[in-house]
Amino acid sequence: MKKNTYSDKLINLGTETAFAVSSDATEHAQKGNTVFPFHLGDINICTPQNIIEATKKAMHDERTGYVPANGIPQLRKTIAEVIGSQRNVTYNIENVVVQPGGKPVIPKFINTFMNPGDGVLYPNPGYPIYESQIEYNEGIALPYRYIHSKDGFKIDRPHLEKMIDKKTKILIYNNYQNPIGGESSDEEMEWIANIAQKHNLWVLSDEAYFNIQYSGTPKSIVSIPSMKERTIILYTFSKTYAMTGWRLGAAIGPEKVMKIFSKLGTNDESCTNHFIQYGGIEALTGNQDGANKILNRLKNRRDALATRLNEIKGLQLSIPNSTFYLFPDITAIYESMNAKSYEEFRRNTLLKTGVSFCTREHFGKTIEGEKRKYIRFAFSGISEHNINKGIEKLKDYWSSL
Repeated sequence: MKKNTYSDKLINLGTETAFAVSSDATEHAQKGNTVFPFHLGDINICTPQNIIEATKKAMHDERTGYVPANGIPQLRKTIAEVIGSQRNVTYNIENVVVQPGGKPVIPKFINTFMNPGDGVLYPNPGYPIYESQIEYNEGIALPYRYIHSKDGFKIDRPHLEKMIDKKTKILIYNNYQNPIGGESSDEEMEWIANIAQKHNLWVLSDEAYFNIQYSGTPKSIVSIPSMKERTIILYTFSKTYAMTGWRLGAAIGPEKVMKIFSKLGTNDESCTNHFIQYGGIEALTGNQDGANKILNRLKNRRDALATRLNEIKGLQLSIPNSTFYLFPDITAIYESMNAKSYEEFRRNTLLKTGVSFCTREHFGKTIEGEKRKYIRFAFSGISEHNINKGIEKLKDYWSSL
């Protein structure tokens, strides 16, 4: 076979590298070892029963055929009303396009607003599919960074603004952020909104973790005047309702943009699963006890993990109010191991303790000048008992270095 059989673009296509870490963990477990899975942001809690029953009923009612690419009207109307109400704005059915998960919103957004050679601002560390899709579609990746303090992670504003030029077209904003758990103050969110308006940027507001809040009330950038008209919300059912494998989400934005998203959907996936959309209606309008129980269990896990990690000498941790991740600074421990790379540090720890986690490098290319070392612990897929057991092993190993 000739060397040039495949598209040249594929060299720029990245992946969600947490799945590669998952493969390592599985291989380690298959050799008879105990693995403590902190690597993948999946949820080992059952989807609420009322959602399951509504979906089963839809199947029995023969809701199994094709539907419009933009989703069934009942779900689109429900999403418009609920998401608008939670964000103190008004949406209607024409502002919503149902998606097979939140992730497909990212390439649709990029393909709608970015031409090859255009610049795209995106958070780094951040969800790796941002960087992958920008580079795959021949855009210019402009990663903006965060500053870590005792109060958590804040956007490095001068660094972000100095990257903007006349070719910059898009800003990706992930408040309640994966992997760092970063949460904007009202003032920081308003600054982002001013930057978008000043430079005429379209904004993708990734709100996957909007409802994973352990106290207080979440806020969306669309609630700031003039931002709803230039912002697309990425919404997903995966986190709030433990529906990661169901693949149900939505894009929410200006009607003219949603028509483009619908056309792209027709080309890409025909439609989102029919009967699952009825489960989505129940999720948003039905009894919320199940969702509240999920949130309470996640909070208990966060607290248990934070308590144990804070017992480890050389580890620095800010405890976020949102998401289901902790992102500690492990620079001192990394240096004690004399590791030559993040990968060596990760694999050594897995082999010695069975504790599996992602590193900073799984969330975008490192930015010039980075000196501190970070790893990510996901606590959504591991019980409190195993959190305590795993971190005890981790503490013993790292303390021995």
